[in-house]
Amino acid sequence: MKIPTHLKHKPVIVAENYKNIDGRTAYEGDAEGLSLGLAQWNDRGKVDISAKVWRHTGGKWSRQSEELPLHRVLDLAILVCQSELYFKDAYRYKDLYDPANPVIERVGLQGDAMTVEVCTENEQIKEDIQLFQQALNEDGELIGERLRTLSRILKEMGY
Repeated sequence: MKIPTHLKHKPVIVAENYKNIDGRTAYEGDAEGLSLGLAQWNDRGKVDISAKVWRHTGGKWSRQSEELPLHRVLDLAILVCQSELYFKDAYRYKDLYDPANPVIERVGLQGDAMTVEVCTENEQIKEDIQLFQQALNEDGELIGERLRTLSRILKEMGY
């Protein structure tokens, strides 16, 4: 199921097949996808990035907030890390991505894979991906601090 791009949250990086690897509810839950994008509380020109778990009721997309199970938090962390890694070299592409190959990475999890890709369904992706990269750069210190902390803790845990 395609993540909607007409709502206030504007997806830039998506994992639309999240339902396939959603922990104990893999293939059966209502969490259809994950996205990192322009926050729904943004006005055009003011940019914050948000992460969203897209839930579908069977009849419509839900705006319901949810608590995130730890595996989803980690899946979002993987999505953030893949995005950070991607944007280090995204300058190589004219529009920061290759429209002919928007897949960034396939991350193997639970016998399937989370496909991380640029959301080409977003009609304003060329503008939004620029804003997304700008926000990543502006928040580089905040994000970097947390990634270094996460890295240190993971090393301490033996990973």
